Amino acid sequence: MEEKYKTLKIVDKVPKSGVLYLNLNRPLQHNALTHDFFSEFPKALYALDHNPNVNVIVLSGAGKHFCSGIDLSLLKSTADSNSVPGGESLRRQILAMQESITALERCRKPVIASIHGACIGGGIDIITACDIRVCTEDAFFSVKEVDLALAADLGTLQRLPTIVGFGNAMELALTARRFSGLEAKELGLVSRVFHSKNDLDQGVRVIAEAIATKSPIAVTGTKTVLLRSRDLTVDQGLDFVATLNSARLLSGDLPEAVTAHMQKRKPVFSKL
Repeated sequence: MEEKYKTLKIVDKVPKSGVLYLNLNRPLQHNALTHDFFSEFPKALYALDHNPNVNVIVLSGAGKHFCSGIDLSLLKSTADSNSVPGGESLRRQILAMQESITALERCRKPVIASIHGACIGGGIDIITACDIRVCTEDAFFSVKEVDLALAADLGTLQRLPTIVGFGNAMELALTARRFSGLEAKELGLVSRVFHSKNDLDQGVRVIAEAIATKSPIAVTGTKTVLLRSRDLTVDQGLDFVATLNSARLLSGDLPEAVTAHMQKRKPVFSKL
């Protein structure tokens, strides 16, 4: 029986397409992130990652916005409950929340962030851990934490510089200024911008379903190599991919891809 979540909803929009939709599902609160979210999010990703019928995950927000950041009540309760000397209790909470976001990178399947409306604070933490980011023209973004007397601590300051460049990340994080979907494209934060929410939904579906037709072994291997190579030298990255492919090339997907190409038919790949 499928698990029920308080803050999330899994939707199978197109059965047998290999694409599942994971929605942040607190629309009345603009999908602000709560304790329940940080508990449920890695569980939902794990379930989708280990479902052999899922090849691609689309992450989106229900309602008018993608994510308005961490719920202010969570910030207050976290600060009020910090009773261990030296802040160790708070540190453990932050580390656990970090792991919830990092679950996006630990997930073998590619995750596409489909962004509309607001993407603020914790929303930036989430999308920078996703593999592909696309948005609407009227989407807006802000690395908001300095306005709350905080340094962003769930991954933005670590991941954003590799996406938009160090200087751009520094400016966005220090000013907390709001920037548009079109500027996000100029910065490289998103790879595509769509005119409307309807265009976004259709465009994301095309991207996701195209990836879902490819060999799951090749797709998950590509994600793994790109993420691992981020922290390696070129030589180390080359050695890593050689080791990875030397094992994965033993699967039947390579000969199936070649045969299908020669026979001018769609390949049938093995499931993970």
